[in-house]
Amino acid sequence: MTSVLIVDDEKMITAPLARALTQAGYTVLVAANGHDGLAMAYGQKPDVVVLDVLMPEMDGWEVCRTLRQESTVPILMLTALGDEVDRVLGLELGADDYLTKPFSTRELIARLRALLRRIELDRSQKLADDALVVGNLRVELNTYRVFNDGQELSLRQKEFDILALLLSRPGEVITRAEFFDRVWGTDWLGDTRTLDVHIRWLREKIEVDPSQPRHIQTVRGVGYRFMKERS
Repeated sequence: MTSVLIVDDEKMITAPLARALTQAGYTVLVAANGHDGLAMAYGQKPDVVVLDVLMPEMDGWEVCRTLRQESTVPILMLTALGDEVDRVLGLELGADDYLTKPFSTRELIARLRALLRRIELDRSQKLADDALVVGNLRVELNTYRVFNDGQELSLRQKEFDILALLLSRPGEVITRAEFFDRVWGTDWLGDTRTLDVHIRWLREKIEVDPSQPRHIQTVRGVGYRFMKERS
């Protein structure tokens, strides 16, 4: 059974949310603070984490940052903050989606299902014994490993998927719409700027000068393309 870890210090939110998720067929774990949330995430290994931002001692941003150092578990952040900067910060720290309080349990469950469907689709679409090689980059689709000039890189799952899509069609412009369709799924409900955040992360890992990218190029108003190094 799919497990959901809720990390939130407000019992008025966790209690009814846990009931709704249980009724929807999920196994529910609840942590009342960030420290317990991290311990449960590492120990229980839930399928998805619902993470509140405003908590005492260790806030959700710190939990997300710490968790992302060792885990690719999908994270849905809950925030009472409506500022765009705060929402983008969550995405930059590695959250997969966010929901602003107050929210309906129906919408939250729909977002969780969308996240989980995308993860399962990502896994099922990987082709065994396949690899993409463009210039110094090698992407091994069956083992989820990426090498740049022989050195292995550490990528998040969505970074891997974006790079694999770019390398599958070098020199070709891939539209923003196709990125979201192929990487996030057609039922993506989150912030479209998450693509730009992931592209920036990729550039920091494979470009000599991320501020002047030579490989992952922006085609303004359309999308991105991957260009090989000219010999």
